[in-house]
Amino acid sequence: MAGRYAVIMAGGKGERFWPLSTSKHPKQLLALVGDQPLIAQAVDRLNGLIPPENVFVVTNADLVEATQQAAPMLPPENIVGEPIGRDTAAAVACGGALVAAKDPDGVFAVLTADQVMGDLDIFKATLSGGMDLAEKNEILVTIGIQPTFPSTGFGYIESGDDFQSVEGVRFKKAVRFVEKPDAETAQSYLDTGRFFWNSGMFIWSVPTLGKAFGAHCPEMKKLMDDLTDFAARGEIFQGLEKTYPNLGKISIDYALMEKADNIVMACGTFMWDDVGSWPALESHFPQDDAGNTLIGDCEQIDSRNNIVYSRDRVTAVIGAEDLIVVQADGVTLVCPKDRAQDIKKMVTTLREKGTREGIL
Repeated sequence: MAGRYAVIMAGGKGERFWPLSTSKHPKQLLALVGDQPLIAQAVDRLNGLIPPENVFVVTNADLVEATQQAAPMLPPENIVGEPIGRDTAAAVACGGALVAAKDPDGVFAVLTADQVMGDLDIFKATLSGGMDLAEKNEILVTIGIQPTFPSTGFGYIESGDDFQSVEGVRFKKAVRFVEKPDAETAQSYLDTGRFFWNSGMFIWSVPTLGKAFGAHCPEMKKLMDDLTDFAARGEIFQGLEKTYPNLGKISIDYALMEKADNIVMACGTFMWDDVGSWPALESHFPQDDAGNTLIGDCEQIDSRNNIVYSRDRVTAVIGAEDLIVVQADGVTLVCPKDRAQDIKKMVTTLREKGTREGIL
């Protein structure tokens, strides 16, 4: 029986949570929701399914030490840093190499460090069932999330015929992956009942992933093979330094999932939130009678439907509506809630000025 492993991708910058999230302390290292950093929660929810020694984290090279501190339950050598970001296909190939060096027939889940899950028994059953199928079939398993509203912020997976049910979880053949839609298209997707949110989580065996890369993205097949050799010699960091500079940037969706014809989708019915920006916190914290989400040391008068985050000093809001107000590390952000996606633009603008690196 093949061993079971997990690769957690933790290379994101979390710029939409600036100024709380910075390049030196990004979203996955923050306890945004709950008492633990998101990366520690991602590891803990695998308890009883995958032992810590079989869990690998792929992050940025300059975040390895901070990630080790945030996830002390993992062996330090299981946290590997990419010298430069090359998108998710390279991170998956790197994770595949780490698993392959330990177990050439291993089955592993690809997870992300910055999502919040509930209904953990259902989540674990989904992973376990997917691993059973990925071990016995030459398939690429992805997890689709049952949509609860017509989101324009997620990509979607169109499901087809039933494949199998395992541990009470339905698995269907995947028909196609589609990019983030406009509102009208998103509603039409929901009306069909066939479309699921693309969670960015996957399950496959080392041989099946290698074969798929070979067929659809040979550059990533070579990367995975080369890094497997380095990892087997205990030289993964040297391997990354040597292979990454000349790699093209490509996502796992473009490299594999939009091309392969052997994809099976698990119907994810557990609570899932990718906590993509400040408004997402409204789902995880209580609101006062006026609809304000107040986190930390906050006061308000005659204010409605605001999100105020201020852990380290008092922040007072008067007569404001529909704002995000954040006080963190001496930086103050004020932004309409419906422009939360523009926070990333502000980070880019400040970076281009070249005088604000200390707060980015």
